[in-house]
Amino acid sequence: MQHLQDLEDVQLPASVLTIGSFDGVHRGHQDLLRGMLAAARAREIPAVVLTFYPHPSVVLRARRPAFYITSPEEKTDLLAKFGVDIVITQTFDLELSRVEAPDFLDRLTARLNFQDLWAGEDFALGHQRRGNRHYLERVSGERGFRFHIVPPTNLEGEVVSSTRVREALRSGDVSRVATYLGRHFVLPGRVTQGAGRGRQLGIPTANLEIWEERAYPGRGVYACLVEIQRQRWPAVTNIGVRPTFKDGFDSPIVEAHLLDFDGDLYGQELKVIFIDRLRDERRFLGPETLVEQIGRDIRRAREILGRAELVLDV
Repeated sequence: MQHLQDLEDVQLPASVLTIGSFDGVHRGHQDLLRGMLAAARAREIPAVVLTFYPHPSVVLRARRPAFYITSPEEKTDLLAKFGVDIVITQTFDLELSRVEAPDFLDRLTARLNFQDLWAGEDFALGHQRRGNRHYLERVSGERGFRFHIVPPTNLEGEVVSSTRVREALRSGDVSRVATYLGRHFVLPGRVTQGAGRGRQLGIPTANLEIWEERAYPGRGVYACLVEIQRQRWPAVTNIGVRPTFKDGFDSPIVEAHLLDFDGDLYGQELKVIFIDRLRDERRFLGPETLVEQIGRDIRRAREILGRAELVLDV
């Protein structure tokens, strides 16, 4: 699989193309990709995904925080595992946003010579989204490409979307997130020095520094697996502000207690795989009652993780 950073870096004699943010590569994206990949394989031409970073809403509407479900690198890895041949992560800026739909199609044709364009029902391209579904249906014949609309993916009466994934993350419903994604949610980070509270209590934790624009589950306690250098350890992860202690934080921190692990993790990169939510974060009367509750959390996490079916790939 090729990963390119600019449309100008590629020149293809033919391709099958889809365009979008693909944040999270959720099950709706996956349904679209299956159709696109089948068409590409039937014609024996490359399947190309053109995606953008930053997200257009960040540039055009100053969406803050950005809350990406996946980083550009993670997204590319997921698309590669799914079978996409070429991923183009195009920089999105105000200059690109002002390109009119016909001109943008000209650029795509010149570089990709796409024979098929696959998109969701709400897809649009070009300045002010003028290149909408009706426009593309109208011009596809004269421009010589087939335009395919893929209907939304519904699960239990809900349309799967990146917005719904973010909403489920904010509420801490990581089981629901896994349903939307078709895999467990993974949060990467680097272990940094913390306040040492966990070690003082006999329950050391790995405090994670995560990408500030990354979406993550809401405040609470979770049963997780932690992956370190391809090895996985059961863990209880807390996301919150440590309300029991006077050194509580204004913004949530992510800290994972690895079960059956003894070692120094400072500076290491790891991945937290969220399996289920155990409880809300709450304030305890003191350290002793907190430790008792953590003991109950650990026992329940072991039960959950012992019967969990791990799914990480799309």
